[in-house]
Amino acid sequence: MTEHSHTDTAGVDIVLENVEKRYAGQKSAAVQDFSLEIPAGKIVIFVGPSGCGKTTTMRMINRLIEPTGGKISIGGQDALSINANELRRTIGYSIQQAGLFPHMTIAQNVATVPKLLGWKRPRVNDRVDEMLDLVGLDPAQYRDRYPRQLSGGQQQRAGVARALAADPPVLLMDEPFGAVDPITRGVLQDELMGLQTELGKTIVFVTHDFSEAVKLGDRIAILGNQSSLQQYDTPEAILANPANDTVAKFIGSGASLQQLQLQRVRDVDIEQRPTAHETDSVTEFASRIDSWGIILDARNRPVRWTDKSHLTGAASLRDVGLPFGELVTTQSTLQDALEAILAERMASAVVTTPRGQYHGVVTIETLVGAISAIRAEHQ
Repeated sequence: MTEHSHTDTAGVDIVLENVEKRYAGQKSAAVQDFSLEIPAGKIVIFVGPSGCGKTTTMRMINRLIEPTGGKISIGGQDALSINANELRRTIGYSIQQAGLFPHMTIAQNVATVPKLLGWKRPRVNDRVDEMLDLVGLDPAQYRDRYPRQLSGGQQQRAGVARALAADPPVLLMDEPFGAVDPITRGVLQDELMGLQTELGKTIVFVTHDFSEAVKLGDRIAILGNQSSLQQYDTPEAILANPANDTVAKFIGSGASLQQLQLQRVRDVDIEQRPTAHETDSVTEFASRIDSWGIILDARNRPVRWTDKSHLTGAASLRDVGLPFGELVTTQSTLQDALEAILAERMASAVVTTPRGQYHGVVTIETLVGAISAIRAEHQ
């Protein structure tokens, strides 16, 4: 993620009071008497079984669904008193499958709301480049592509860039990573947390995946039928003390493994391995390797791992070694690290910075120690 102008709009609080949604001809309300305070600059996750009303509740915040009762205020302003279209331009919205307009280029997609707000063309162009850069899509490469020319993960990134383009204080995310494969999903989650550290938006995020909620949420709202609020607290508090049987069932039996979602790779010991760039000397690198080492590209990103046997007789570091499977970042959870370690044969996972540069390695021994410490703490 890039450094950018720190004039960006910070998050504001959202307060829902006795909010209700009734659909004509239905006996019971879809959402009944829902009250919740969402603090400024935090990620709050709505999680619950399918059909419990979590998406309906979230969409009432930007009035994609009009509430039939109650009050919603955003940054102290009554959201129901603002013109609905104007309100939506001040709230970013990111959905599953990215929701990009297929007939428009990525740049045109990202520029949608700034143009509606009447921004001048040079400002719009600068903002498009800044946003693409921010979500890890090189503007030179991706500006003029169409959504169909991007992978699912890249489309999701472009969707987040579009949602943030007009610098809204609030970002609503509806199952944004639900349609991508698990590895890409983990990367996108890490990137969202990195972005949030920089931007400090108020993010309301809907998911049915409790482990995603634990990983991303500053607070989690667990919803039952008609969006009845079962528990609203930090992930740590919910895992340690589920409020009732509904919550306990939702958390499931893997609560101790879920604890791995609460700790980040940056919280544990990072070890180092010998590294060399692709242009460095083979013999010099071989002399520093005891078991295995890491080959970096010109931007210090890890590309392959190698051992002495690979280097015997090699002329250059460009064509030796084996590619990494999964890398983790300092933002990743210990759960992500465990999954990455299990996929590699070195009993270690390579750790990068949020921008992809080499940082070190985390080993299976370190994780076993962390799990033991978590268990001791909770007993």
